[in-house]
Amino acid sequence: MYELTLIGIGTGNPDHLTLAAVRALNAQDLILIPNKGAGKDDLAALRHDICAAVIHSPGPHITEFELPERDTRTQDYRRRVDDWHDIIADIWWQNITTTCPDGGKIGFLVWGDPSLYDSTMRIAQRLKSRAAIQLTVIPGITSIQALTAAHAVPLNEINGAVTLTTGRQIRDGGWPASAETVVVMLDGQCSFQTLPQDGLHIWWTAYAGMKNEISISGPLAQVSTDILERRARARQEHGWLMDIYMLRRFAV
Repeated sequence: MYELTLIGIGTGNPDHLTLAAVRALNAQDLILIPNKGAGKDDLAALRHDICAAVIHSPGPHITEFELPERDTRTQDYRRRVDDWHDIIADIWWQNITTTCPDGGKIGFLVWGDPSLYDSTMRIAQRLKSRAAIQLTVIPGITSIQALTAAHAVPLNEINGAVTLTTGRQIRDGGWPASAETVVVMLDGQCSFQTLPQDGLHIWWTAYAGMKNEISISGPLAQVSTDILERRARARQEHGWLMDIYMLRRFAV
């Protein structure tokens, strides 16, 4: 019997851990940490730092695994993602059965919350056909919360709806129909550039909640160039970048 625990760790700041997350980290037999390779190994290091900050000795065994790159040759986006998840599930299983052949508690540190634009749960479901597996999820602070906190703004207007979407959706479909406030995640291509610049206010944050947090806000037409320049410099400096932004219509 294996128990897989997906532990939301917030945005990389150990202060974002809930008490439930701390207890879960200490209760594991094995913690698996992905490494995305050169230039992005800071992400693995941050997970190690979080473990070092809250896990009591002797603690669980911690193992890194190399996260494979997604194959970009297949035209179908969904097919590429599904194939990628299959490969990751195989790597998980190999590491799990090597370290805990007779079962045990396996933990994964998930950025933000495991339920919000993250596929760790989908990958975990793939393992249920291989063994008796119990899945437990520990919720975490999301980058959306860190974004609104960084700018000290509410997520919604009074009685207003909020649309959560991705950069790909913005590029392909434009501004969501009838949306008033839009939060955009997973946008490596700065898709706000494809929207009409007038009449939109943007709140943008990179490394939300972390020591190197960067925040810019203002009318999109006035600050978009600044965001692009600051984003490029930050990526070059750190080798990786995570960012999120909120857009809201205003009267021109």
